[in-house]
Amino acid sequence: MGKKILFIGWCLCGLMSCSNNEQPKPKGYVRITLPEHAYRLCDTTSFMTFRCATSARVVIDPLHQHINDFINIEYPSYKATIHLSYKPITNNFDTLTEDARTMAIKHIQKADAIRQTIIEDDEKQLYGIIYDIAGSSVASPCQFFITDTTQHFLRGALYFNVVPNNDSLAPVIDFIRTDIDSLIHQIRWK
Repeated sequence: MGKKILFIGWCLCGLMSCSNNEQPKPKGYVRITLPEHAYRLCDTTSFMTFRCATSARVVIDPLHQHINDFINIEYPSYKATIHLSYKPITNNFDTLTEDARTMAIKHIQKADAIRQTIIEDDEKQLYGIIYDIAGSSVASPCQFFITDTTQHFLRGALYFNVVPNNDSLAPVIDFIRTDIDSLIHQIRWK
């Protein structure tokens, strides 16, 4: 009888101690500390100069080392790269703009929305479109092209070397997007 009471008491203590009031902590993201925006002049190409973030490095694309028309602006701290490709305009303006649009629209399957910002600066002869591609699993959250419509055409795309989760990357995307605006509006054709 004593063993039964002890067993029942033990079971009651066990049941009473198994309250499920504790909740697991929600998933969180690592806090990302971003530096102040600071820029330097980059003159690494035969076709343009531009302002580049001091937190980034400019390198010739390793897949196209024989030509300096493919440039990468790398952000090693954030595993991000802006891929730039330059093409001279030689009766191919419509093809170049359509290719740039097609590359951005390819993300539509994963995108929640694609917002277009038109660039028109007659004084600097800069024209183009910035495609901000929203969606948590979009591979490239920002693509753009700029041109003077007669000689120069530059296409750019931002990619991260991580599995896309643009909700957690949002602060970095916004930070680099500001750098892209600076690059675009400070570009000078040669």
